[in-house]
Amino acid sequence: MWRTRAAAACVICRSLANRSYGIKRKSPLQNLHLVSRSIHHPYYPSSKFQRPPLRISIQLFSSLNRLPLHKTKLLNVKYGYQFHRNFWLARLASRLLKLRYLILGSAVGGGYTAKKTYDQWKDMMPDLDEYKWIVPDFIWELDEHIDLEKLIKALPDADDLAKLLPDLDKIGESFASLKGFFSPGYNLVSEVIGASDLLLLLGSPGETAFRATDQGYDNDKQYKKVSDKEKIDQLQEELLRTQLKYQRMLERLEKENKELRKLVLQRDDKGIHQRKLKKSLIDMYSEVLDILSDYDASYNTQDHLPRVVVVGDQSAGKTSVLEMIAQARIFPRGSGEMMTRSPVKVTLSEGPHHVALFKDSSREFDLTKEEDLAALRNEIEIRMRSSVKEGCTVSTETISLSVKGPGLQRMVLVDLPGVISTVTSGMAPDTKETIFSISKAYMQNPNAIILCIQDGSVDAERSIVTDLVSQMDPQGKRTIFVLTKVDLAEKNVASPSRIQQIIEGKLFPMKALGYFAVVTGKGNSSESIESIKEYEEEFFQNSKLLKTSMLKAHQVTTKNLSLAVSDCFWKMVRESVEQQADAFKATRFNLETEWKNNYPRLRELDRNELFEKAKNEILDEVISLTQVTPKHWEEILQKTLWERVSTHVIENIYLPAAQTMNSGTFNTTVDIKLKQWTDKQLPNKAVEVAWETLQEEFSRFMTEQKGKEHDDIFDKLKQAVKEESIKRHKWNERAEDSLRVIQHNALEDRSISDKQQWDAAIHFMEETLQSRLKDTESVIEDMVGPDWKKRWLYWIGRTKEQNIRNETKNELEKLIKCNEEHAAYLANDEVTTVRKNLEARGITVDPCLIKDTWHQIYRRYFLKTALNHCNLCRRGFYYYQRHFVDSELECNDIVLFWRIQRMLAITANTLRQQLTNTEVRRLEKNVKEVLEDFAEDNEKKVKLLTGKRVQLAEDLKKVREIQEKLEAFIEALHQEK
Repeated sequence: MWRTRAAAACVICRSLANRSYGIKRKSPLQNLHLVSRSIHHPYYPSSKFQRPPLRISIQLFSSLNRLPLHKTKLLNVKYGYQFHRNFWLARLASRLLKLRYLILGSAVGGGYTAKKTYDQWKDMMPDLDEYKWIVPDFIWELDEHIDLEKLIKALPDADDLAKLLPDLDKIGESFASLKGFFSPGYNLVSEVIGASDLLLLLGSPGETAFRATDQGYDNDKQYKKVSDKEKIDQLQEELLRTQLKYQRMLERLEKENKELRKLVLQRDDKGIHQRKLKKSLIDMYSEVLDILSDYDASYNTQDHLPRVVVVGDQSAGKTSVLEMIAQARIFPRGSGEMMTRSPVKVTLSEGPHHVALFKDSSREFDLTKEEDLAALRNEIEIRMRSSVKEGCTVSTETISLSVKGPGLQRMVLVDLPGVISTVTSGMAPDTKETIFSISKAYMQNPNAIILCIQDGSVDAERSIVTDLVSQMDPQGKRTIFVLTKVDLAEKNVASPSRIQQIIEGKLFPMKALGYFAVVTGKGNSSESIESIKEYEEEFFQNSKLLKTSMLKAHQVTTKNLSLAVSDCFWKMVRESVEQQADAFKATRFNLETEWKNNYPRLRELDRNELFEKAKNEILDEVISLTQVTPKHWEEILQKTLWERVSTHVIENIYLPAAQTMNSGTFNTTVDIKLKQWTDKQLPNKAVEVAWETLQEEFSRFMTEQKGKEHDDIFDKLKQAVKEESIKRHKWNERAEDSLRVIQHNALEDRSISDKQQWDAAIHFMEETLQSRLKDTESVIEDMVGPDWKKRWLYWIGRTKEQNIRNETKNELEKLIKCNEEHAAYLANDEVTTVRKNLEARGITVDPCLIKDTWHQIYRRYFLKTALNHCNLCRRGFYYYQRHFVDSELECNDIVLFWRIQRMLAITANTLRQQLTNTEVRRLEKNVKEVLEDFAEDNEKKVKLLTGKRVQLAEDLKKVREIQEKLEAFIEALHQEK
């Protein structure tokens, strides 16, 4: 019976072995695990196939594993085992059938239960699709670079794996033997694995780095003899070589990527469809900063948008670092001299060509050509010097420059003047304070990235900028420290650990996000960027600072610096730009509310729009100047000209001629004096009168208020335009010569044609003499004091001098009454007589006082006599026509005034023609030129168009523009993300 059961179990085991339990292919019994064969078939001849047992986790199990083992007696036949025939065959078959059903049922139920349990566990597990970004992309693409089927075929057997498990070196050799089956990506993966092993070894230098193997035992024993210090140095050198190797690989890949991007950008720029490219993110952001730099914030609207502020001591290497980041020598240079005299905003962006251009200019400077680089440096220097006001050394005006090129990191940098400790000769006294105020104004922005530049070749104690930076950013949350001239520092500094203390942030009283060490050349201004890069790479490759781990590889070279600065800049932009957009939105709402409350019926016109409106009004007023009537021009010109020349005519022509005894002498004297006057003074006086009249009329139109339409906000602008236009206007010089001839001919004419002209001349003479008589009476009253009526009515008394003059006047009047034909001047004996008469009454008088008083007394007497003579000549026209023959009446003075009156009329007519035909048009042209100049001069507009209304409208316009551009920038930023 036992033999029968054993034979049956053997048959079942063979049938189960031929089935697939966990194996996808059929295998003969000989391929079953040796342990299974030894347990279930102790009599099976397995010595030929026997192998040493292995401790591995892979085993084949069946439902018969738990059956009890019984020794069975089986017959050994040629082709297998055969059991004895006995009585229990039918019973055993029935039991085996039941066992089959039990096995099948258990398998079905267990499978269902396992599936249900698996589903429950699957529901409990989190979704790991969201964390795919943790695994690098090349892991997911590994199957594209590695042929897994070849790798599986090339894997060794279990025995070989068991031998290789304790030996890591052999594992590496086994993987190295598979290089032929890998795609080209295998080399990069293997190198990365090797670098990680080196890092692990460097992290634990005291532990044994390799496992002992049979083949490497001697090497390990020899390696242990080396001291730990030499081991660390060896590993560090190997790590440094590996890092430099990868750095060169990355630079090669970046160069290839740069060329590819350049080709893509060129294709987009000059493609078949010639599509218009959208502005880049950095260009959009730079436009917002440009608008903010021109924004006059009078309503507490602060600019907190991020930018990279480059600060440092003078000659610390700020400009050189900026040039290395921009990859071009774009700034003017000098040895020990202050070159950066105003803030320079540099916008770096990527483009197909390496070019630079200013914000307010369309010229592109090709940075690959030396002549364009020299022109750019010269232009920057000219702009800096022109922005500096007289008496100052530095300027607060920002120069905006954009640099584009393939491979440039996108960011906005502001290069500030270097901080100084002493004001030298030639500098303004407030230079130091001005530089500090400019630096603080940029650094106090809580979102500004501070790039602190420190010269490594000088003593750290001489640093000024570090204290300033620590005040502005005490926590160092937005500061990046850069140590320049590390090559000189390594050569000159006695203790290299001092450099390590600086880079670790332990020496200066300031904190920073990161610390970098760079080399920006050998101090030669003619060095190219490529040569500086090569020198920097060569220096750090051989530097002891890296070999001794005083500096880390990611802390050196301007390439790593530019990448870090760009990352910090864009991180700050993404964190703060939406908040700043909300701030400007709130500011816009406040300004709009203020406008609605203060100016509900006025449009929101900014300064430029107001200037255009004022310009149109001024041009309309100039045009209306041409609409002045000829009569109005001639009346004004004639009246003004006579007011200017009347004194000369009365005092120098009429009065001297009237002192003559006969008409012939009178006419001769008049002709001579008129000729002299016409040749020298009269034309020039006439032109001056015409020019002043034009100015007065122009001013009247410019300043005349036009009812409700008048806007006093334009008054200062109109006044400035008027003054500048008049200053530029020059009268035609030829007009004076032609006017001289016309005036001379008019004065030569003595023929009065009719009685009307005669009466007009008499009227003109009377008006002139009466006005002169009135002026003379006023002068005499001031000399002698008020008369008795005013003294009694107004209780006004005379002074002592007035009493003396009054007594002198009375004596002189007696002298005139005694001799009505007295000459215009007193003789010396007459002066003595008057003085003695006054002294007899106790009044001491100076002879000069007597002569001054006589001049006014005689003048009044002469004017009254001339007025009486005018009345007599009213009926003298008849005698004039007969040339005063057989008549004692002589009216030569009437003829003189007629000649003067006619000359004035002709001169006024000539000047009016010149005004309306020539000068008004030239003045209109000057006004247009002045307005065009003012339109281009923004400072002039700001100065002339002032007031709360203008400022409010200007702020509204700026805030709206900033908000719109910020929203467009944020939208583009989200799309790129």
